[in-house]
Amino acid sequence: MDFENFMPIRPRRLRHNPAVRRLVTEYRVTPERLIMPLFVCEGENVKVEIPSMPEVYQMSLDVLEEEVRELESLGVGGVILFGIPAKKDECGSDAMSADGIIARAVRTVKKAAPELLCITDVCFCEYTSHGHCGILKTFPSGVTDVDNDATLEILRKQTLIQAEAGVDMVAPSGMMDGMIGAMREALDGGGFTRIPIMSYAVKYASAFYGPFRDAADSAPQFGDRRSYQMDFAAAAESALREVELDVAEGADIIMVKPALAYLDIVRMVHENYPELPLAAYNVSGEYSMVKAAAQNGWIDEERIVDESLIAMTRAGAGIILTYWAKKVARRMK
Repeated sequence: MDFENFMPIRPRRLRHNPAVRRLVTEYRVTPERLIMPLFVCEGENVKVEIPSMPEVYQMSLDVLEEEVRELESLGVGGVILFGIPAKKDECGSDAMSADGIIARAVRTVKKAAPELLCITDVCFCEYTSHGHCGILKTFPSGVTDVDNDATLEILRKQTLIQAEAGVDMVAPSGMMDGMIGAMREALDGGGFTRIPIMSYAVKYASAFYGPFRDAADSAPQFGDRRSYQMDFAAAAESALREVELDVAEGADIIMVKPALAYLDIVRMVHENYPELPLAAYNVSGEYSMVKAAAQNGWIDEERIVDESLIAMTRAGAGIILTYWAKKVARRMK
């Protein structure tokens, strides 16, 4: 034996055989851990592809039925619904109506695919004519901004409407201070004590949301959302402060959004709150960049998707909201 070149430890021994690689793989993404975002609109037989998000659609309720049946059959963990009303107003009235698009979408999902987890986005940006996440107010300084406490009141109403429609989980995304407490109080007071809240606790004011504005028709008509979403350059510890507040108010699941540019935040939240389920939202901009590069032949889409989802899982996310949920589940099936 050539002891001079003898290497008792060879990590490549566990990489050579594909079966061995599968055996020792530590992180896996499975369909039941994935949540598919869906954009629901008025009309019949509507399935309109979003230009900035290839293979993602705005769909009417009849198309939604077919979609959720397939997702249920594929074993996808659930869907999160975003409603696009035919008419919008200053306070997002459609979101507070039992006949509004989001309430009817919930009823459609629960009838068509009763075993599929149905989550709703609780916010007002999709429903307001100005595109902001709540009630606007012009303050003495002359600045027009979202009135936090007035918005809490309509969030209560929106939450109850969705609960009464049969939603399984609610997910507030507006980053209003006190939103979890207000919603928990509304749910419990309405007898919906078993409905959990998945909080967008750590949501950054991010350019990665760009294509979502097309998907949900929710671009702000003026200004931006930096007065209520988090500064991406803020100290990382500010994320823990947001989580602490939402947990104290009754959040059951915590979310970090976006995902890929904030994996350090995902890891930090996971390490500090290991007892809480943690979600990461693989947002529209992350999706669209990969799709654009893949369509140009610059990258292998499937491999990039797998690598990205594993990175989120490795960072600590046990739940991933992603526009690839159906495609990944199909491959795994």
